Amino acid sequence: MNILYTIIIGLYYFGIMLSAPFNRKAARMLTGRRGLFRFLRDGMAKKDAWIWFHCASLGEFEQGRPVMERLRKERPDTGILLTFFSPSGYEVRKNYAGADLVCYLPFDFPWNVKKFLSLVKPRMAVFVKYEFWHHYLKAMAHRGIPLYGISVIIRENHPFLKWYGRSYRKVLHCFDHLFVQDEDSKRRLARMGITRVSVAGDTRFDRVVEIARQAKKIEPVERFASGEKILVAGSTWPPDEEILLKYLHEEENPWKWIVVPHEIHEQHIRNILEHSRVQACRYSKAGETNPEKCRLLVIDNIGMLSSLYRYASLSYVGGGFGRGIHNVLEAAAYGIPVIFGPHYQAFREAVELIKRGGGFPVNNYSELKTRLNMLARQPETLARSSNAAGTFVHKSTGATEIIVGKLLNSY
Repeated sequence: MNILYTIIIGLYYFGIMLSAPFNRKAARMLTGRRGLFRFLRDGMAKKDAWIWFHCASLGEFEQGRPVMERLRKERPDTGILLTFFSPSGYEVRKNYAGADLVCYLPFDFPWNVKKFLSLVKPRMAVFVKYEFWHHYLKAMAHRGIPLYGISVIIRENHPFLKWYGRSYRKVLHCFDHLFVQDEDSKRRLARMGITRVSVAGDTRFDRVVEIARQAKKIEPVERFASGEKILVAGSTWPPDEEILLKYLHEEENPWKWIVVPHEIHEQHIRNILEHSRVQACRYSKAGETNPEKCRLLVIDNIGMLSSLYRYASLSYVGGGFGRGIHNVLEAAAYGIPVIFGPHYQAFREAVELIKRGGGFPVNNYSELKTRLNMLARQPETLARSSNAAGTFVHKSTGATEIIVGKLLNSY
């Protein structure tokens, strides 16, 4: 198993090297790891003891963040090392102030693992949701380093439950404890003989509730939204924007619209504004215009979306006409219904929102039109859906307390 796995990792690494000249992500995966061990050697001198958090990418970071920040508060003298595997996580959070050191995870070769663990000597390791790296997990178990998995979810189609994953699932025994999101994950792990498991829930609920509490007022948006009902469309892609603008142009509705594209490059923003047949303005120019006179406000910077939902009576979350929807919990935390495209099935929170009446999938423009018209013309339905969304999020909090309590007892 060890030899075969190492060969597979070697082939994967070789493939990254071959594609790096032509693929930006692959290039970043290589350049970001240059000088990594020297960086760690210098950084380890900052603290006497370290807790290591590992996240695959940005989504996992958001799940690990509440636990990191609580442990930092409870153990201020202990260093936090945060590693990422993917550039999409590292490049966005490489300056995250909640960790003492942020870097890429060295590729899972035995020699890298030995050098990494010898340098870091973590008091404890926390892997978020996924990322079951064979050599890392085995080496930590061998060295007696306490290892925890948080916000873990094991679906019925997980490779561990397939015939070809039976031998690899042994790495799960390396964990001292797994904190899973739901009872189904716990039952599936039990089928594999893994019993050191607690159902804690998803730490993202704690995170989005805290974000909602800390939401900032945004002066140009205050002017735009004053006295109006607002629909915020967050993390949108062109297929989302196509049907949203079609509705905005063809239908009378009581909302003003705030559109927050996932990609904010200039041509994309201009395309939205140029195709709008209602009075539209862009956020960066709001000081030169009268945003209160506009029906559409297009956000052309990053970092505002979570605060913008505070102004909304209704939300639309993009990505569902592509690879999958973005963060629906950020919107639902404000107690507003969420509409999204058809590719949501892999997102447990979206499925649960639908069951409770706080989320609504649409497959095309016709379904979007029907749903928006209903919510616009039936305020009692909008109110029920708003309550359902908010109740679902707030009743799902508490995972951070469960996890941190266990980690502190084991520290």
